[in-house]
Amino acid sequence: MSTLNIEDANFRETYQNNEIVVLDFWAPWCGPCHQFTPIYEEVSELYNDVVFGKVNTEVEEKLSAYFGIRSIPTIIVLREELEVFRQSGVLGEKDLKGLIDQIKETPMSDIKTKLGIVD
Repeated sequence: MSTLNIEDANFRETYQNNEIVVLDFWAPWCGPCHQFTPIYEEVSELYNDVVFGKVNTEVEEKLSAYFGIRSIPTIIVLREELEVFRQSGVLGEKDLKGLIDQIKETPMSDIKTKLGIVD
């Protein structure tokens, strides 16, 4: 699946209707963001059941503020509408694939326990 352009207008529908959403917060002037883009795009093609979205922080200031983005690139992973991972900086292909695999394989009950959420 190729990456989606995530905007305030489509964000809620995207994260509410998909189990796992990976968001890449970036800006056009950001060198490390451009370095990370091909890695992100390549990994996105490997996971048909995961939504990969890009959020341009220059355009989507409201979403950037909502997530408290202070540096870019920043990767945030949402699973069942919960933030389960956040990291600023460039991830390598192996690390990004490992992260996605780990999130997919971890039972949601374990994730909720780690986040302190009681069903």
